[in-house]
Amino acid sequence: MMNDSVAIARATYEAYVKKDRAAIEALLAQDFHFTSPFDNRLDRATYFASCWPNSATIASFDFFHLVPDGERVFVTYEGRSTAGHRFRNTEIVTIRGRQIVDVEVYFGWSVPYEAPVGGFIDKK
Repeated sequence: MMNDSVAIARATYEAYVKKDRAAIEALLAQDFHFTSPFDNRLDRATYFASCWPNSATIASFDFFHLVPDGERVFVTYEGRSTAGHRFRNTEIVTIRGRQIVDVEVYFGWSVPYEAPVGGFIDKK
């Protein structure tokens, strides 16, 4: 099941790259919910209306971590937009019955980093 969970999670990102709505619809359960710093537990219909249009700007994902833990997969990736912007996020993908029931997104940072190596951004 662990390899299946990783494959299911990975397939959602591939659907974004391929702009394959049918593929992602098959992966998301009817009781699916999505949470991010901007989204508070969106239902499936709201997710497709609000988030899926972003697939038009996604060019690729490079995965750093795909870690299964029971029914969850912890995913850290670097995404690239069609405009060349790079970003890194971590997500917790919860899978039940071969479908995704919940995603929590934790936004990362822009790549390259704004802060120098060993330094920080002065927020004063």
